[in-house]
Amino acid sequence: MTADSFVHRFVGASRPGAPTLLLLHGTGGDEDDLLPLGRTLLPGAALLSPRGKVLERGMPRFFRRLAEGVFDLEDLQLRTHELADWIDAAAAEHRFDPAGVIAAGYSNGANIAAGLLLLRPGTLAGAVLFHAMLPLEPREQPNLPGVPVFLTGGRTDQMADPAGTERLAELLRAAGADVTLHWEPGGHSLTGAEVEAARRWFAGHDAGTGA
Repeated sequence: MTADSFVHRFVGASRPGAPTLLLLHGTGGDEDDLLPLGRTLLPGAALLSPRGKVLERGMPRFFRRLAEGVFDLEDLQLRTHELADWIDAAAAEHRFDPAGVIAAGYSNGANIAAGLLLLRPGTLAGAVLFHAMLPLEPREQPNLPGVPVFLTGGRTDQMADPAGTERLAELLRAAGADVTLHWEPGGHSLTGAEVEAARRWFAGHDAGTGA
């Protein structure tokens, strides 16, 4: 495993001691999609943005699905562990602290970030999950004591069922994570209001995230 195992962008931190934001795009996105979002969420942070390896009708994703909302769980687990291993390889190549990685993902990217929390606890120091749902029920409850997580959902989201978002929040809290759940009245689109709410959350968790 090397940093080149994923097509990616890396932007070094411009602020001493700033964490690294792992930017995880939604279906059809790429390594450039969320760079502006990362700069908005946490100015001065390093940005690490991989492109998903799975293609669905030509659109990059981070893991396969069998139908809308129905995930290939075997592939999800394989890809989650692969991404976790790649973060370590990227940290060695780009010389950032792997203990200071915070995920910021949307939709499919948020779901694999949730997979990292559930299947590879310790990989992420925190996470912002825009329109995530529970990707899978882990066999063993992870240990996530005090890990800060900002989770958003849409009350009328047809892609990420609100009940699945609630279940994800419940499971993360049971694992000890410090979860903030933010609801938007609409559907699956990422709104300016939730981005601003996430930016304020980052500001309020300055010490907890190492920002």
